[in-house]
Amino acid sequence: MGTTKSEEFTVKDNKISKYAKALAHPARVAILQLLIKKQACVCGDIVDELPLSQSTVSQHLKELKEASLIKGDIDGTKICYCIDEKEWEIAKEYINSLFDSYTSKPKCC
Repeated sequence: MGTTKSEEFTVKDNKISKYAKALAHPARVAILQLLIKKQACVCGDIVDELPLSQSTVSQHLKELKEASLIKGDIDGTKICYCIDEKEWEIAKEYINSLFDSYTSKPKCC
């Protein structure tokens, strides 16, 4: 398997890429919207809200957690997930800076 050469890019570029990957599936966007709406959710609650199996939801939660956009606290046999506010602010800043850096230029294709 080839290398990604991610070390040749800036920390900011790598973080934006990590956030974009986490946001690249509609199920993960839906999970984030649920967590924002409810402030916190147990995995089983998320499964009840989405047309996905427990294992699929768990996999999407893992992706979001690896991107640091969410965090989970263990409560007995359940894990309660919520938005990681610190990382959320960093993601918002980095993604906004990417979009804000574009300025419209005349005669572009």
